[in-house]
Amino acid sequence: MIIYTHTFSHETLISVNFISSKRFILSPSQCIRYSAERSFNASHRNVEQNRMIFSDSKRWSFGVPNNRFRRQNHLRVEFSASDGWSSDSDIDSESSEFIRKRKVVDHISLLKAKGDLSDEEEKDMLDYLYTSQYQMGGIIAISLGRIRNQNPDGYTHAVYMRFQRKEDLAKFYKNSFYLGVLKDHVMPYCHELLSVDYEAEVEDDILPIFRKGEEFNYGLEFMLLVSVIENALGERMEEALLAHANLASEFPSLIVQSTQGSNFNLSNSEYTHAAVIRFRSSEAYEMFVGSSEYKEMWTSKFESIVQKTLAVHFSIDPVGTEIM
Repeated sequence: MIIYTHTFSHETLISVNFISSKRFILSPSQCIRYSAERSFNASHRNVEQNRMIFSDSKRWSFGVPNNRFRRQNHLRVEFSASDGWSSDSDIDSESSEFIRKRKVVDHISLLKAKGDLSDEEEKDMLDYLYTSQYQMGGIIAISLGRIRNQNPDGYTHAVYMRFQRKEDLAKFYKNSFYLGVLKDHVMPYCHELLSVDYEAEVEDDILPIFRKGEEFNYGLEFMLLVSVIENALGERMEEALLAHANLASEFPSLIVQSTQGSNFNLSNSEYTHAAVIRFRSSEAYEMFVGSSEYKEMWTSKFESIVQKTLAVHFSIDPVGTEIM
């Protein structure tokens, strides 16, 4: 049910309340029931400049047998100065929300450790990589660990970093401290390093940008690298990436954050695109990649245009228990 109220005075105030209740089935023995209430307030202060100010609140309640799982629907309402307000004709429940976005740059490094790497040497390598964020500017988020799944290329460890701008990443690659870490604490233990960089968008708020808060202290980091056939690098790949992002956004109980983008690292032409998903747990990861929605999305959007893929994941431990 959707309720609109709007009043007109010196400024235009529009309020929208969205209340829904749905039930859908995971399996014959398992179903999800949820209800949601969401409200938007839009203040139209300057008609000539067509500026709108939005405030947003929402409340969700769920009942799920045995598992924490939810799929989130969104309401999209558009406002303009000319007609006061308008909404999508069919009130598309899967559309985008009013969420401000900010561009960030995500960096992936995959390492192939030597077979005789000791626990002490591994700890030394990961410690220096992790604490590099405190020795140089530009790194605003980092995670790393030993890859848990077998992969055909034999990568053993993964590092994820986030930067605010491409310029910060360029400085990072040339930073003498980082080069020293690679020379003295990484390459003596590894015989190959692969890097992928891409620009992405995240919610424009401190916690999502810097990957801070309790939600980011644990879970599973999933990295997907793909190589796309040349004639699919345009619209077809953009459509596939959009489908991937939309599906990830529908499962907030499984996924903390998801980013993706086109690789602009000129030193690596092996992979054209990459994605990073922080899952809340290994069980959440299994549920998502094993879901019929994910399999259908991959089959319909990616399978015909991807010539090579590499998927790895590692566990996230609370800071202070493993690496310090």
